Amino acid sequence: MRRILIIAAALMMAAVVSAQEAFKNYPLPQKPDTLRILAVGNSFSDDGTEYIPGLLEAAGIHNVIIARLYIGGCSLERHCKEYEEGTKDYVYYKSTGNKWVTVSKNATILDGLKDEPWDIITVQEVSNNSGTYDTYQLWAPKLISIIRKEVTNPNASIVWHMTWAYASNSDHGAFKFYNHDQDVMYQSILDCVTKARADFNVPVVIPSGVAVQIARGTRLNNQDRVSPDTKVYQLTRDGFHLSRQHGRYIAACVWFETLIKPTLGKSVMGNPYLLEDTEYSITRKDAKLCQKCAVKAVATFK
Repeated sequence: MRRILIIAAALMMAAVVSAQEAFKNYPLPQKPDTLRILAVGNSFSDDGTEYIPGLLEAAGIHNVIIARLYIGGCSLERHCKEYEEGTKDYVYYKSTGNKWVTVSKNATILDGLKDEPWDIITVQEVSNNSGTYDTYQLWAPKLISIIRKEVTNPNASIVWHMTWAYASNSDHGAFKFYNHDQDVMYQSILDCVTKARADFNVPVVIPSGVAVQIARGTRLNNQDRVSPDTKVYQLTRDGFHLSRQHGRYIAACVWFETLIKPTLGKSVMGNPYLLEDTEYSITRKDAKLCQKCAVKAVATFK
């Protein structure tokens, strides 16, 4: 029995080493003069990053360039095919002064990848496939290879963005794959990201999905204040995209705590940004609770 255990342990270690060699990655930069972050994704990365410039401005941070290169509903597979075909289907937004600017609504994936010497590039699976590991195995390696081949900074860190489960009453067509059960979907996503973290050597995870699920157990959740038939439910605005108030704010706090704190040394806790520059302003009390949910979620992936 002892011999079998030793062999099993050796095989597991060999698998880990093999994954690290196949998918070489690099740590987050430490206190760079300019931090450059690119999100390659879809509308869920759009949700996650919308309020980051506001948080940066409120924190007095002015040396971050952040961009999002996305197609609504874009999967890992489609990113790879967009690269192969060189099509101009991406929307490319960029913030260099803590304010989003539309660079192009007809961009290619290379327009984004080669625009800056990115320090951090985030990837994610489309929501309907987010809990189906087969799609990760088929397409994540190819997308990671494309990124490694095309980026101008060979030491860029590739980071995984974990998305969230749908609202319990979501009418999204893919919810049937999870038996219309939010808990099933959440656990499936968590399992997939945990596996991807090891299999593709992506140690840094932006756990937006964990933070949203934590927040759904607090007063930030609106399920007690609206009819369960409404789509504005459980921190979403339509059953799957995040609400433009607390939902997006929570996700932005997660991105900040995951990427800004370890690189520039400033936590999101205590950040005074209250969405005053939008029509969705929040109270200081609610902002603090959102920040706590984010910090707790990030701690689960350390």
